[in-house]
Amino acid sequence: MSAALISTTTSLLANLGVVIPANTGSGIVARSPIDGSTLAVLQPDTHAEVSAKIAAAQTAFLTWRNVPAPKRGELVRLFGEELRANKDALGQLVTIESGKILQEGLGEVQEMVDICDFAVGLSRQLYGLTIATERPKHRMMEQWHPLGVVGIISAFNFPVAVWAWNAALALVCGNSLVWKPSEKTPLTALACQALLARAMARFTAAGGVVPAGLSQVLTGNADVGEVLVDDSRVALVSATGSTRMGRSVAARVANRLGRSLLELGGNNAAIVTPSANMDLVLPASLFSAVGTAGQRCTTLRRAIVHTSLADQLVTRLKVAYQRVRIGNPLDAKTLIGPLIDRAAFDGMQAALSAAKEQGGIVSGGERALAAEFGGELENGYYAHPAIVEMPSQTTCVHHETFAPILYVMRYETLEEAINMQNAVPQGLSSSIFTNDMREAEIFMSASGSDCGIANVNIGTSGAEIGGAFGGEKDTGGGRESGSDSWRAYMRRATNTINYSADLPLAQSIVFNLES
Repeated sequence: MSAALISTTTSLLANLGVVIPANTGSGIVARSPIDGSTLAVLQPDTHAEVSAKIAAAQTAFLTWRNVPAPKRGELVRLFGEELRANKDALGQLVTIESGKILQEGLGEVQEMVDICDFAVGLSRQLYGLTIATERPKHRMMEQWHPLGVVGIISAFNFPVAVWAWNAALALVCGNSLVWKPSEKTPLTALACQALLARAMARFTAAGGVVPAGLSQVLTGNADVGEVLVDDSRVALVSATGSTRMGRSVAARVANRLGRSLLELGGNNAAIVTPSANMDLVLPASLFSAVGTAGQRCTTLRRAIVHTSLADQLVTRLKVAYQRVRIGNPLDAKTLIGPLIDRAAFDGMQAALSAAKEQGGIVSGGERALAAEFGGELENGYYAHPAIVEMPSQTTCVHHETFAPILYVMRYETLEEAINMQNAVPQGLSSSIFTNDMREAEIFMSASGSDCGIANVNIGTSGAEIGGAFGGEKDTGGGRESGSDSWRAYMRRATNTINYSADLPLAQSIVFNLES
């Protein structure tokens, strides 16, 4: 398979406008988790080159901030057109480099298209406020201005969509971009940059102004990201990844009094109540738990099920798990592709061992396909999804393992279930399955779910771009994508205008010189 996969990747990159410079030495190795193939070796940026790219982005910002927002939106509109025209190619590349199934690869590109559409409309709606003032013949108002260079650090599991959430909004808000993609998925980043360059060329040809350096991509490991994070010219660092990484980013950015937007780990739960429609629970749980091979930040990791339904749900899930096809994610019939690498597989096995030690009953979780395919996928780490029935929410359940492991716990009262859901450090996504209006409203209330996302009768994953995406506690507190998330990419200015001939002071203060 390796030769064919490499050939396909080379063709896709060429069609997307990516030229990989020859590199005979060491560097960043782009591998496919499908079979471990080396797709390319990229030369990492030196720290001096990172600094130069940030400088170019800073210079570009000084011009781009003065381009009217609707004109900036036109560039994003053209980028959306490029994404539509190249959806199949980019979607395939996402699948090859990240291992998610083709439907999800295509869906990720569609998410990019959707956020571009959202951002284009937003470019005419960056509203401020007019504020009542206590002083006569004065006007007070609030404006939003471009912020500066936006640094974006993205993770392997959504190698292009999360960048687009940030990039589309940042561009219409008048900012420049410096992107540090995961070292595990550098090729998709280069493809996105090439498509954005095409949109920029069209924008320029139509009379628009695109300053050089408006969008930059960095290649490298964590040290390259650290240079980006520490640079005071980067006004905002938007970082997606593990909680460990987020703590480091937050501290480093705070040390220079910069801004950070953090989208970190999730340990998401679904509460299944006695009135739940099991015909909704089963497919929602299946997709949320095993989609993307359990490597979404919104993956369902905990099912908190009423004792009256727990045995039924576990039995039905085990049957469904047996029917899920594991294999090459480019095959249209596959529903579970590989884990990203051996470290992910080893982490899954360690978590299952810990669960057994803490009283869990494990079903599934073994390595899949290596033997069946006669070694063809020997260097791909495929795993059977696991269901783990736990006696309680023990220590291992509090830890997010990026793999298809679903812990099942039982409960008696709704209060107990909500307390169990909220007891973990993370606070990203949650859901409840119920036909009881009171239960649904309690779950969504201030005393209910403490997560940034709280759903009713749908799973924890598969968020739309229209809502603000993010969570609380160890998830980082940031919000990306829809709603009013755009405000993170701008600076607020409060203005007071005096159009009288007098100078009244606020709070009725009198401050006159004696005559």
